[in-house]
Amino acid sequence: MEFSNGTTSQEFIFSAFPASWGESVVCFIPLLFIYTFILIGNLVIITAVQLNAHLHTPMYFFISALAFLEIWYTTATIPKMLSSLLSERRRITLDGCVLQMYFFHSTGISEVCLLTAMAFDRYLAICSPLRYPTIMTPKLCAQLTLGCCACGFITPLPEVAWISTLPFCGSNHLEHIFCDFLPVLRLACTDTRTIVMIQVVDIVHAVEIMTAVVLICMSYVGIVAVVLRIRSAEGRRKAFSTCVSHLTVFLLFFGSVALMYLRFSATYSLFWDTAIALAFAVLSPFFNPIIYSLRNKEIKEAIKKHMGQAKIFLHKTRGF
Repeated sequence: MEFSNGTTSQEFIFSAFPASWGESVVCFIPLLFIYTFILIGNLVIITAVQLNAHLHTPMYFFISALAFLEIWYTTATIPKMLSSLLSERRRITLDGCVLQMYFFHSTGISEVCLLTAMAFDRYLAICSPLRYPTIMTPKLCAQLTLGCCACGFITPLPEVAWISTLPFCGSNHLEHIFCDFLPVLRLACTDTRTIVMIQVVDIVHAVEIMTAVVLICMSYVGIVAVVLRIRSAEGRRKAFSTCVSHLTVFLLFFGSVALMYLRFSATYSLFWDTAIALAFAVLSPFFNPIIYSLRNKEIKEAIKKHMGQAKIFLHKTRGF
């Protein structure tokens, strides 16, 4: 459905999905599995942390907060992707597109801020272990998490509000698998102001990403400097093992996001645009529960403990 110049489009058509029904089903099945795994994996982490008193520490508080954000981060895009794969009408209204952009970016920015707070937490734990309990109190953890969410949900508001006022004329075919700032802006009625704002959006995202990367890298420079001064190899291993999961998630998340938002004027084919979008919107959240559960002995033990209790309960229930 095309719109002539002067007519404002009230809906967009996703054109990056497979054209044939067979290809759509082939994409639908793994995507449904990944989304289900993300939901269950993150819910298991949150439940394990909440039900085990020995996990009520700042590090696990932040991990459970990150797991909570991951659920909403993926829910902002994947359910619509799934419905589009099985539907001939791969459409989204302008209002729905604006809301999807807002929640995708607000939860994503909240995660960026939270990963930065987690780096600060690890820095304090390793570099100031004696002062750590008095500094990183439950109150400060809650304040940092709320601050991250506030930053995340406020930061994209100006961009989203501005995009919602733009006129969209001409083609309404969105060459992407979900609504994102740059693909949507390319469909706006082109003028000098729109071109300038596209460049501004690029710069804003770059500044957000680079600021977080610099702060996290500074934290890890301090951590590495302290760890290298530990005399025993076992002590160094234990100190750094508490950072491995966070560092892995940081590299995975920021690596995929950087490919999308730090490329500036570089243009990729529709295939690579879609592949990069899947990397940071789907694959990165898919690996996070695996990293935090398989790489973390305490979470693994907590999960096994409650799975064992659930089996005993089911066995007793069947006995009745």
